Amino acid sequence: MRKNSVKNTRVNGEVQRELAEIIQSGIKDPRIHPLTSVVAVEVAPDLKSCKAWISVLGGEEEREATLQGLRSAEGFIRRQLAQRINLRNTPELTFVMDQSIEYGVNMSRRIDEIVGKE
Repeated sequence: MRKNSVKNTRVNGEVQRELAEIIQSGIKDPRIHPLTSVVAVEVAPDLKSCKAWISVLGGEEEREATLQGLRSAEGFIRRQLAQRINLRNTPELTFVMDQSIEYGVNMSRRIDEIVGKE
């Protein structure tokens, strides 16, 4: 399976949707912030590993706590993913903090400030 094949794109979308559902409703860890979203998912072509970019709307403390909570719940999340998606292999999960949404909000705020001054 090539990296940009139709099958890989479908697998990425399915894993992203299920991962978001598991994080929102399946995990009871209080460290995980309620405004956590799965921005993107990249599953390796051999289905052995998966990189998930996570965004948290909050401060630095909430982001760190959420990342720790997700890393400690990796086994549970992987087991849930295996039950929900029928794949040959259930990928090893790696969570990466994505700050693109926060960056966009910050830039939008700055643009509004500059436009407001004129």
